[in-house]
Amino acid sequence: MAFRRRNKSYPFFSQEFLIQNHADIVFSLVIFILIGLMMFNTPLITNMLCVCRPSYVCSEGEVTLYHYGWKDCATILFYFFIAIILHAVVQEYLLDKVNRRLHLSKSKNTKFNESGQLCVFHLVSSVWSFYILITEGYLLHPSSLWENYPHVHLRFQVKFFYLTQLAYWLHALPELYFQKVRKEEISRQLQYICLYLLHIAAAYLLNLSRVGLVLFFLQYVSELGFHIARLLYFTDENHQKMFDLWAVSFVFTRMATLTLMFLAVGFGLARAENQGLDLEMGNFNTVLIRMTVLLLVCLTQSWLLWKFIRFQLRRWREFRHEQAVRKKAATKQPLRPLKRDSLGHHENGVLKAENGASPRTKKLKSP
Repeated sequence: MAFRRRNKSYPFFSQEFLIQNHADIVFSLVIFILIGLMMFNTPLITNMLCVCRPSYVCSEGEVTLYHYGWKDCATILFYFFIAIILHAVVQEYLLDKVNRRLHLSKSKNTKFNESGQLCVFHLVSSVWSFYILITEGYLLHPSSLWENYPHVHLRFQVKFFYLTQLAYWLHALPELYFQKVRKEEISRQLQYICLYLLHIAAAYLLNLSRVGLVLFFLQYVSELGFHIARLLYFTDENHQKMFDLWAVSFVFTRMATLTLMFLAVGFGLARAENQGLDLEMGNFNTVLIRMTVLLLVCLTQSWLLWKFIRFQLRRWREFRHEQAVRKKAATKQPLRPLKRDSLGHHENGVLKAENGASPRTKKLKSP
């Protein structure tokens, strides 16, 4: 299964060889793991990699519930490989074909690929998180976001959602190397990758999975609007209205995130009966941890708002500059053509007669 066209062959295990064939190598590794499911002595190991293992069975209706543990690392590793394969599939069979038609510059090509990948991911994640919120009833009963804390035992779809989220954002780190991202772009992409990993891991490990689902849904919908707007801008620079719609959703998401966090963590958990730190029960409901979580969220939202304001100011300056250039070009009068003289015409500042001779009167010879 070849994901990229081979224009040139490279020595085995060289840097260029690994970059060009990393998806094929990972795909072969995944096939090897899946074959292990059919072997006699390896199903336990491969099941731990491919499937979330149940850790608690509820007696009511025999519903299987899960909680986190060290085996999650193996599951995350497997779906880390799956994310690399899916990244290559989207790049090869969707984005590269569009890039060949658009003929973008190298810098725009990099941003187009980034927005294309994130657009697919945010679309899938926002639909998936919304489906979980509807089926679990968290939207109809907002108080369930903090009641009966800690939420140690999770349904399969909730646990699987968090594991795949961690796997995807972890896979984004080596993709910076595989996609040959420019040094100027690496720091910017590392910032939001690390922020996503930090917030997802905090919500998962601190048993704030219900609040996290709502926040991730809001964030992914907002980011989906931004990347759609950027894709439309790269296809046609006259598409600017989508950025205005994204700006409204961005501000709403920031306000909704802060409101929900103060409501759930600042007031809901503060009034809960089970106050204190209990690692065995998964209870992290202490004043210090609540204040740390609120401070982390507030700092992140403030940083995002600061970047948003800078982005809008840059767009406003560019718009004013374009308007000034257009106004100057419209008011600029064209040069008047030189008038044709009755005696001849002007050529290089010299008046010439119709026959090419100078029209000046000749001096009469003295007798």
